[in-house]
Amino acid sequence: MASWVSFAEVKSRVTLGQVLRAYQVEGLRRSGQHQYRGRCPIHQGEGREAFHANLARNVFHCFACGAGGNVLDFVAAVERCSIREAALRLQENGLCAQQRPPARPPSRSAEAQLVTKKREVNAPLSFTLALDGNHPYLAQRGIDRATADHFGVGFCGGGLMSRRVAIPIHDDEGRLVAYCGRAIDGSAPRYRFPAGFQKSRVLFNYHRALASGSGEVIVVEGFFDCMRVHQAGFSCVAALMGVQLSEVQKELLVRGFFRVVLLLDGDDAGREASGRIARALSPVRAVSQVFLDPGVQPDQMSVQQIRQLLAGEERRFRIGET
Repeated sequence: MASWVSFAEVKSRVTLGQVLRAYQVEGLRRSGQHQYRGRCPIHQGEGREAFHANLARNVFHCFACGAGGNVLDFVAAVERCSIREAALRLQENGLCAQQRPPARPPSRSAEAQLVTKKREVNAPLSFTLALDGNHPYLAQRGIDRATADHFGVGFCGGGLMSRRVAIPIHDDEGRLVAYCGRAIDGSAPRYRFPAGFQKSRVLFNYHRALASGSGEVIVVEGFFDCMRVHQAGFSCVAALMGVQLSEVQKELLVRGFFRVVLLLDGDDAGREASGRIARALSPVRAVSQVFLDPGVQPDQMSVQQIRQLLAGEERRFRIGET
């Protein structure tokens, strides 16, 4: 039996501002008392001023792709679904359960959640996604259910992370600040970060590594590297989400640990990054580099291989103290 939905009730309860925040639409600039404009989140066009949103009237319009309308029209355009499906998804996401605030000019704090031009940190999310941690893709990547549950990863059926494995990202205080979606069908981009998210300001899994109480942290490149190392029994591990170490990330490592073990990929980019990061950290912290064979990366290694590399006899020969 089809689920019943009231379009009128959805539109009366859900504001455009709530939807924009739920879909992590960021970078919009205020151009009037209730008006915002910026790059279109629907067609991801290059026009920086094409998308216009009026929060008082709860309407939007893109002068580039032609999309426009109310909250249901926005969700339908983003999700590529019908108006009815859009209403159902808003209900499923819990936005309809929230009481719509009285019609009045948005407060400065509400405006600040949409305008990110002057924001220096990633704002905590006000929602969580319902994810399937038992998806076959995770098993194919060697991630067991316990590890998937620990990191909160799973397959996402709707939203901007639709048909992707969504990975929750937290800041150094453990607040959820973003989801990254990993394509599982070869579609581009392979990893989708929300617009405006500054990954250079966080280290993936840093808050859990810090809570482990260890003075030594293992630093890897990617999400799945981090999960595999954790699964091998090394809970104090964090990921750069790339091969660059920003000043903020450096500060987090220095603040939280007295020794850093670099376990980057065995390709040229990983080896070069390992040396560069070691030189940046060595004046203030003890640093070790673990060198993998060419073409090898941690998420491709078995649990036994990771354990042998990090805790066995081989470690004495493969780690060069800096």
